[in-house]
Amino acid sequence: MRSSKQNRIRKPAGSALLITLVMSGIALLLLTGAMTWSATNTRLTDRSNRYATAVAAGESAIEKILTQMNQDFLDGGEALVVNNLNLYRSTYPTSADSAYWADWEFNNASGQIGQTYVGRGIASNYVVLTGPYVGLRGYVSTYTLVSDAREVKRTQDVVAGVMEQLDLARIPIFQFAMYSSGDMEISCGQPFAVTGRVHSNKMLYVEPDNALTFQSAVTAVGDILFQRDPADSRTPPVGSVVYQGTKTAHAPSLVLPIGTANTPQAIREIIEPPAVGESPSSPMGHSRYYNEVDLLVTVSDTGVTASSGEFNNFGTVVPPSEIGKFVTLTNSFYDWRESKTILPVDLDIGALKMWSATNGNVRTALGSRDINSVYVYDRRTVVAGKLGAVRVRNGLVLPPLGLTVASASPIYVLGNYNQTSSANLGTANTSTTFPASLVGDAITILSVNWNDANSKLPLASRAALPTTVNAGILAGAVETANGNYGGGMENFPRFLESWGLANPLTYNGSMVKMFPSLYATNIWGLGNVYNPPKRNWAFDLNFNNPAKLPPLTPSLLKIFRDVWTTLAPNSTNAPPSS
Repeated sequence: MRSSKQNRIRKPAGSALLITLVMSGIALLLLTGAMTWSATNTRLTDRSNRYATAVAAGESAIEKILTQMNQDFLDGGEALVVNNLNLYRSTYPTSADSAYWADWEFNNASGQIGQTYVGRGIASNYVVLTGPYVGLRGYVSTYTLVSDAREVKRTQDVVAGVMEQLDLARIPIFQFAMYSSGDMEISCGQPFAVTGRVHSNKMLYVEPDNALTFQSAVTAVGDILFQRDPADSRTPPVGSVVYQGTKTAHAPSLVLPIGTANTPQAIREIIEPPAVGESPSSPMGHSRYYNEVDLLVTVSDTGVTASSGEFNNFGTVVPPSEIGKFVTLTNSFYDWRESKTILPVDLDIGALKMWSATNGNVRTALGSRDINSVYVYDRRTVVAGKLGAVRVRNGLVLPPLGLTVASASPIYVLGNYNQTSSANLGTANTSTTFPASLVGDAITILSVNWNDANSKLPLASRAALPTTVNAGILAGAVETANGNYGGGMENFPRFLESWGLANPLTYNGSMVKMFPSLYATNIWGLGNVYNPPKRNWAFDLNFNNPAKLPPLTPSLLKIFRDVWTTLAPNSTNAPPSS
């Protein structure tokens, strides 16, 4: 009986052991699965982290190239970028940049280690821009950069491909109704409509004392404020402003391609003659009007000389008897704003046009075409109380290819300028004009009623009559400072007569305030200087057509970052390089 009872007791113990073994097996399987899942998840997490790091590395390679490309573009335009394509293609982060990059390998998505893919698409296509400057037109070239990056000495071989497309844009500057390389101020004592785009590369102070209307896009790198410049001591503005187009503050800057120092003071160099020893093919040399014009006129204490431009090393000399047909040095007049007697180099545009059509040597040097650009270099010694300048006169009809007149000196415009149809004088119709620009230290407009003999008389004796000027203006200005208002864009072209609402100035063109004036530096707002005209001003729509831009129009350069994406390794998804 005892034995039977013991057997009955042992049977449950055997079952418990079996159950324990089964449960232990299940637990072991679960633990193994959990450990496998954990390991797999760790590998996936590590792979994801490695991939994100590789993407950042590929982006670093592109950023390194973009930094150099951007500087090259500003220094030498797209020509320098094209010249350096192979340099960019061999550029990537190395241990010379940081010890961190010693463990990285880069290739150009075609298996070439130590290379980056740099492809050039359609070159210099003139298009309407998109992005922050939508509506502007420019010569745009598209470049594609691709880098495949992997970190070596890793258990998992993770490669990431990164692609970025760039648009290199060359934007002719005479596409703005008003542009300023520094702060811009716009005020008005009469109703004023700005018909084209407006851009300030710094602050934009909108300060009307009447109704001001912007009919097109307004952009500024700084703020757009309804107030006076803090350095302006006048009372706050009391007018109104209407923006009919877009209004964008904190927009990307737009600068001229003159190198690393793109301050307004540095930009002034484009109108100055070159320094001794400066190469005309250098970035700065190539930007100077002096080096780019067809005809160079030089005035010194001993007389006037003229020659062809730097394009043939100034090798074609104009005889003095021919220079006298279009250059005069015998006139003078008084400028009440500067409180100085002006000694102008008078450039007779009508006579220049006739001479250009018939002269032999310079015309031959130009390939049998008319002159379209002149630089006047005034080297005369001028005593206190006097000021050298350039004055264009008899400019109703320009040479058939248009005309740009440039100088480091102040420029005065006498009478109607650039309109072949008398019916279109006083209108915004520029269908019968030629491409034209005036480039100098400051621009002053003298009406058709101007008389040198009356210039020193009181303002009432200097009455203006309606006048039309059709030309882009690139010049300097006196900035607002020490409580004195600089005059703003409404006074960017200067005046010396009593105009009034009955005597409008009709102006069609583009106003570019590029640098501080160096010679015509007296402040705005002095007495007995001028009464403002009625401003019939408009942006010249001709300037939207590249064929109708003024000769030697400078271009703003900007790299726009268009497309960024990751790619599968060994893929460029881009046009082949050239």
